[in-house]
Amino acid sequence: MEKVLNDQIVRQINEVFADLREPVQVLFFGARENCDYCKETRQLLEEVTALSDKIELSVYDVQDNADVAQQFNVTNAPGIVVAAKDNAEVTNLGIQFSGIPSGHEFSTFINDILMVSKRDSGLDPKTREFLKSLDQPLRLQVFVTPTCPYCPRAVLLAHQMAMENPQMIVAEGVEATEFPELANKFNVRGVPQTVINSGAGMVVGAVPEQNLLAEIMRAMQN
Repeated sequence: MEKVLNDQIVRQINEVFADLREPVQVLFFGARENCDYCKETRQLLEEVTALSDKIELSVYDVQDNADVAQQFNVTNAPGIVVAAKDNAEVTNLGIQFSGIPSGHEFSTFINDILMVSKRDSGLDPKTREFLKSLDQPLRLQVFVTPTCPYCPRAVLLAHQMAMENPQMIVAEGVEATEFPELANKFNVRGVPQTVINSGAGMVVGAVPEQNLLAEIMRAMQN
C-alpha cells in the first residue's frame, strides 16, 4: 500500500515529535458501512503514530465497540480522539475529530498530540479559571474544510479549552463536506464556524481566545 506521508512530511513531524514529553493515546473509530474515509484515516493515523514510541493507536468500530464510543462521546465515523495516557490508564481530554484530518487540518492533529503530550493547554489564566469552574456541559463543534487556512487555529482553540475541563467540555473538529447533514443542521455557510451547545451560541471565523470565551459565556447564560 502506498504511503500517505512522504519523506519530507515525516521529517517535519519528527522535528515536532522531538518535543513530546508524556505518552499520548490516539483512538480511531471506524465503521464497516457508510464511511467513505475510514480506510484512509486509519492509514494516516497508523503512519503518524508509528513515528514515536510515546504515541499509541487503538482501533475501534463505532457499532461493535459502542461502549467505548459512548465513553469517549464519539458518534461519527471516521472519528478520532487524542487522549492522555499514564501507565495503563487512558484519560479522555474531550479532544475529537469527525472526519479525516487532511489538508490544513493535519497540522491541528499534530499540534493536538504535542499539546496533550505536554499536558498544557497554553490558555490564558483567566480562560482556564472560567473553564475549570463550569458546572454544566459545554460542547464545541468547529466546522472546517481541508482547504481552509484559518480553520486549524479555530479547532486548536476549541481543543485547548476542552483540555482544561474534560469532564464538562467536548470539542470536536468536524469536516463539513464529510458530514453535510450536520453542517446543514447548523446552517454552516462559511468555515471555520464554531457551534456552541447545539446552536445556543455561534462564532464564524478564527477569532481570538477572548472572543470565543465571551460567546461561550453568553451562550451558557441563556
